[in-house]
Amino acid sequence: MLIKRKMSAVDLSKILDCTPTNVYNKLKRDNFSEKELKQIADILNCDFKGTFVMRDTGEEI
Repeated sequence: MLIKRKMSAVDLSKILDCTPTNVYNKLKRDNFSEKELKQIADILNCDFKGTFVMRDTGEEI
């Protein structure tokens, strides 16, 4: 989404008021909290949807 919005991880880190290293590490480890993902979605003018998908039926809840 950063690429689509023409934003770098450094740009995002400035808005989040944290270090670029912290953002890069979280991106590398895929280690964002739901709260952080919602905040990032808001910054990127997006909606974050955390859903469960049933493996046997594909139903999204």
